[in-house]
Amino acid sequence: MPDEAYLIGRQPILNGREEIAAFELLFRSPDSVTSARFSSPLRASSQVIVATLSAMGIETLLGRQHGFINVDTELLMSDVIELLPPERIGLELLENVEPHPEIVKRCRALKSRGYRLVLDDHEYSPAFEPLYAGLVDIVKIDLVKTPLTDLPAMVERLRRYPVKLLAEKVETRGVFLRCRSLGMELFQGYFFAHPSLIQKQRVANALTGFLTLMQQLATDAETSEIEATFKENPALVYKLLMLVNSVAAGLHEKIRTIRHALTVIGRQQLKRWVQIALFAGDGRQGADNPIMHLAVARATFMEELARTPSRIDTCAPDEAFMVGILSVLKDVYEIPMDEVVTSLGLSDDIRNALSDRKGEMSVLLSLAKMLEENAFGEAAECFEVLGIPLLSVLDCQRKAFNWHVGAA
Repeated sequence: MPDEAYLIGRQPILNGREEIAAFELLFRSPDSVTSARFSSPLRASSQVIVATLSAMGIETLLGRQHGFINVDTELLMSDVIELLPPERIGLELLENVEPHPEIVKRCRALKSRGYRLVLDDHEYSPAFEPLYAGLVDIVKIDLVKTPLTDLPAMVERLRRYPVKLLAEKVETRGVFLRCRSLGMELFQGYFFAHPSLIQKQRVANALTGFLTLMQQLATDAETSEIEATFKENPALVYKLLMLVNSVAAGLHEKIRTIRHALTVIGRQQLKRWVQIALFAGDGRQGADNPIMHLAVARATFMEELARTPSRIDTCAPDEAFMVGILSVLKDVYEIPMDEVVTSLGLSDDIRNALSDRKGEMSVLLSLAKMLEENAFGEAAECFEVLGIPLLSVLDCQRKAFNWHVGAA
């Protein structure tokens, strides 16, 4: 770990199939979380690079995805930027970077080294044509600055160039569909947290079987009972076999029965899988499913935070994970919590947290949501009040980001 700690935001960038295509990484240091700015942009960005490469690790932050970090003119022109591996990290030029000849020259040099370049919060301008024409890979259009009514004209101007268009701040499914129909290829925002009615119905239909499994595992039921639950739910069997394939790739013997699959996985692995499998879709998205990322990252962060010494130290890590998972069901899929609470016999702490009441578990949930929404200042103040060092928070974030479906 470095001497300086950071709060980290990781926003998914989705393709037209609503799969994660990349992440934008946002960092705030202790002396800037409240003001959201650094005393020296170059110094701050240099620290970001160090934090990315050493404290967290690029594999931890990104998995197999590409990542983008914000750069201003000073950092863009600095040799420091070349510490970042171009095959993993792209450069997002902030909107105050002007297309002066020296900027164009620098972009050409970075492009030749393999860096992917992005124009952030951009509005079409002829002055940027030297960058549009083969240097920039992605142009981000902020839908707050560019209303939907103005979008077709801007898209028409930019589609002449070899760039992908990214719609930023897409908050509803309707806006996502509209942008996609215009030919935009990438999307950023929380529209994915508002699934279609078909998706919601599919999850609702699968809920009963999963709740039964969760209850059986919580009470240490016999393997025969768990096996019977799978046999009653063909969709669960399919998901179970997908899990076995992901965690036992080197298995020499083929899986022939449900009981064999359950033996290979083990109870602890099965218990964790059951809690996240509702978000796994139907196998087409897998680990690129943004809702799965949201659910597991939130739950794992809460679990790790519950293990961290603080002024709230009565939260059980397993229960914290459960709250994280169930909160996504509640918030995203609008599943009736009464049904879940009744079926699982949940503790008062879990009930209170999921009902938005007071309680220590609800504090952990609030902190997780703050970081998801990049409310760094508010989160930092809360961590300080709770006596949780930012280095500990960083470690919790590292573990939350570094999950894999098979190992979760």
